[in-house]
Amino acid sequence: MAAAIRTLTLRLLILGLIVATSALGGPAAAGPLIAHSPTWAELSPTDQQVLAPLAPDWDKLEVQRKQKWLAIAKRYPTMPPPQQQRIQDQMGAWARLTPDQRRVAREQFKTLRQLPPEQRQAVRQKWQEYQRLPPEKRQELAAHPVVHPAAAPPAVKATSAASPAPH
Repeated sequence: MAAAIRTLTLRLLILGLIVATSALGGPAAAGPLIAHSPTWAELSPTDQQVLAPLAPDWDKLEVQRKQKWLAIAKRYPTMPPPQQQRIQDQMGAWARLTPDQRRVAREQFKTLRQLPPEQRQAVRQKWQEYQRLPPEKRQELAAHPVVHPAAAPPAVKATSAASPAPH
């Protein structure tokens, strides 16, 4: 049961990150490029304050990840307070993930980004519906995750030895 809750939490985090990054104006590559990979000590006090949830892992992050987070930090002051809070919450949730959970999250993010726009919109809509649920209902869903037929692996049809195999 704890594994199911972690899986659902991870999936919801991924979905939240997708919604947040699409609301932030596109991919991080649209932001300024950074010539080197700054250490935590090299960051400005403002960037350190915004990126504080990532402090313990900052110096271990890949250059690409640092660029993404720095681009968000640069836009942070212009964001409305609810969006700033959402970013802080998501950074904290990301920082609490294990390296393996982060890898899975990145893989699922890439998969979701490759969906056609109408399917991505459907995912966003489902996420917004989920966000509107009362906390008790969310906990109930986390305790009893539902596997939709589209998400389940395809059934394997057994062929009997008496019937010939298709050519």
